[in-house]
Amino acid sequence: MDKLGGTPLKTQTNPPSPRFSSAGIEAARQQCLALYGARRPLAHIHSYGCQQNVSDGEKIKGMLAEIGYDFTERREEADLVIYNTCAVREHAEQKLYGNVGALKGYKAKNPGMVIGLCGCMMQQKPVQERIRRSYPFVDLIFGTHALQNFPQNLCEVLRGRQGSPARVFDAEEGENVIVEGMPVRRDGSVKAWVPIMYGCDNFCSYCVVPLVRGREVSRRPEDVVAEVRGLVEAGYKEITLLGQNVNSYGKGLDEPCDFADLLARICRIPGDFWVRFMTSHPKDITHKLLDLIAREEKLCSHIHLPVQSGSDRVLREMNRHYDRAGYLEKIAYAKAVIPGVTFTSDIIVGFPGESEEEFLQTVDLVREVGYASLFIFIFSPRPGTRAAGMEDPVPAAEKSRWFAQLQEVQRAIGSARFAGLVGQTLRVLVDGPGKQPGQMTGRDEHGTVVVFAGEEGLGGQFVQVKITEAQNWAVAGELV
Repeated sequence: MDKLGGTPLKTQTNPPSPRFSSAGIEAARQQCLALYGARRPLAHIHSYGCQQNVSDGEKIKGMLAEIGYDFTERREEADLVIYNTCAVREHAEQKLYGNVGALKGYKAKNPGMVIGLCGCMMQQKPVQERIRRSYPFVDLIFGTHALQNFPQNLCEVLRGRQGSPARVFDAEEGENVIVEGMPVRRDGSVKAWVPIMYGCDNFCSYCVVPLVRGREVSRRPEDVVAEVRGLVEAGYKEITLLGQNVNSYGKGLDEPCDFADLLARICRIPGDFWVRFMTSHPKDITHKLLDLIAREEKLCSHIHLPVQSGSDRVLREMNRHYDRAGYLEKIAYAKAVIPGVTFTSDIIVGFPGESEEEFLQTVDLVREVGYASLFIFIFSPRPGTRAAGMEDPVPAAEKSRWFAQLQEVQRAIGSARFAGLVGQTLRVLVDGPGKQPGQMTGRDEHGTVVVFAGEEGLGGQFVQVKITEAQNWAVAGELV
């Protein structure tokens, strides 16, 4: 009997997920040939927001590469521009509208340009209507549930270039359907994103993700392991497993396989590589998972564990399903069993009705945990969420003051941590050249940025670096 993480697993009997069809790819390729002849058209793809969006963007690029597109960083010279949107923050939405508006001038100069929008924003009906009404030069919209339909939808738009212009909107509500075998054009050759599940069942009161990404579904463990094995064999050194709530993996599978079980399977793949994961929900972090991280060298001893607030009342209003004491118990257990473990976190300041005393409880928690780094956000109301309708009496200027205060607290914690690394030797995965000639940069397993003098040929390798200096945002050292 095979035991992974202490849990006996039966032979997996889940029915295979549907495979991606190449029929749409071929149809779109033929339309490209008819429009552009021997010239390979250029595509500009930009993904906003989270790592899941970045991963989706890599799939869009993979499909376009098979259709016959090359890629450009300059949107003004592109035949196709696609913005992969984010709905988590109001600022991201407003920035998107500004960038889409700027495309109107480019399209006036190049009437054949195809403009497409996809991602979380496009799953919202009011956004769809605004695009339909106010941005008539946008040709294609597809939502988070229609990624696999992209080639067919693009084909229809391209076909319209030879007759009646076609606008395609494919963003209906629906359940998440996992489609395996979609082409992927990854942005790098050292680090790779691997989604293991989609959607979220938590319904935090401030968060729009369940409304635009749907309910949780998990990929079959066989499919995840096969993808990771292929990446390791291709030379990738760092694999990051993705999910809106990655450690609740396993829902909907016919045979039991939780997140720790999946990680144990991945760690059995031969090779020298690191495994990370994000984003975790504190209520789903188990002792079983933490014990596995302590045992397995391939699992990075770094956990991104969003706390959002240090106040129990605010956590209840956020619908977070844990309290301060429960969160800190898991932090304490992890520190006890995982040598050198570090944490990063997300925090919202200025949640509706939050008092200064409650904000200071968050500051106190940040000092107690000692995070390696923080992602701090001022509350942003999202239409359709419960928090958007809550009374919010705290002035924006006060929230900004809290934001700056928490930043300063974290800056001091980070500086002390960097100073404590001086004299230590760290194992570093080299990303590539730094900002200065002859300088290389990489990260250790905790995500610490490390700069050192070295050859460009070290890119993608693990090296040992002795730390000699603490900087504001990184540490510097020399190759051992």
